[in-house]
Amino acid sequence: MPQTATIVTRCVKPVEELTSVEISFYDHEIYCGTQLIATISYDDDLTQPWVVKVNSEEIHRADTFKRCHSYITWHYQRGTLPPQEQEAPAATTGNEIMVQIADECEKYGFDLMDDGIYHHDVKLGQAGSTDGRWWVIRALSKHQQKVPCDSALDAVWSLSMVEVTCCEDLLDRPFETLTAMQWELLLEYQSVSDSRELVAV
Repeated sequence: MPQTATIVTRCVKPVEELTSVEISFYDHEIYCGTQLIATISYDDDLTQPWVVKVNSEEIHRADTFKRCHSYITWHYQRGTLPPQEQEAPAATTGNEIMVQIADECEKYGFDLMDDGIYHHDVKLGQAGSTDGRWWVIRALSKHQQKVPCDSALDAVWSLSMVEVTCCEDLLDRPFETLTAMQWELLLEYQSVSDSRELVAV
């Protein structure tokens, strides 16, 4: 009878070599490429002081660092290591936002008050960030709407344009020389009429 060859397939997925980053002698992070997959730390247990954690939960203990590393490698290659949840990016606090705005205001010589940004006691507007999106409200704006910006720098710069350019001066310029910001200022501008009604006596 003819013999048949048996093909054995390995259940190990090929992965790049895992690397260990030493935070301290007692704390290590294990990475596959740039992705954190587990941590190894040390505690005071007399028999098995080295601890493998994934998502801050203990999943294995051993008496040496090397055995913990081997455990992570073996389970990761077989896909049985619990997946490490990616940390959510830290939310920007209100204080950090105000610091960024204050830094930009200082460059232009503006004063940051509780109710907005001022220059020589004239309110230019307000700037801020909501859900990671920067905005600015110009004091001259009739509708007081938030205009999106890319950063604190852009927000404060747009307020500086209010101070630097007077809408009356913009009316005398050729249209093709105006920037988008200057066009927006002109759209919000309402000139004070100099005409007066004649009053019959």
